[in-house]
Amino acid sequence: MRPPRLTTTTTGKGKGKKAKLKLSSLKTGQCINAARYCSTLDRLKEAIRRKRPELLRRGVVLQHDNATPHSANLTQQWLQRYGWEILPHPAHSPDLEPSDFHLFGTLKRHLGGMAFETEDDLISELRNWFDNLDVDFFRVGINSLLSRWQKCIDLHGDYVEK
Repeated sequence: MRPPRLTTTTTGKGKGKKAKLKLSSLKTGQCINAARYCSTLDRLKEAIRRKRPELLRRGVVLQHDNATPHSANLTQQWLQRYGWEILPHPAHSPDLEPSDFHLFGTLKRHLGGMAFETEDDLISELRNWFDNLDVDFFRVGINSLLSRWQKCIDLHGDYVEK
């Protein structure tokens, strides 16, 4: 069973506002490749154009890791075509990925001890969990990046959390 792919868009400000998320899952045997990743970037670009067009004019800075779909020629050409800047990311640095250091641990604690009979049961539970997350949950994870990057620099690229 493949974990669902997650794309997030937050709406609203302050406590009590729910994050608006789009969850989609890949069928068994499918994987994220450069073409699929570029398609995701197309949808992200369109969402930014609709909701925050000023970001496209000022320039988009994207953080992603060095996974093959992210570093593939097709993806690099897409990023260059639209002038998106990539935040440099040291190889094998999960401590600088908000999904790794903020999201997955919380999700793992939530799912701990649960068993799912079907993939649909798991996806339903994930949708429910994500639907109940507050915008501030994501804001905290993103905002902690500054201090984590500084710590990584201070440690000369060594892991932030050992």
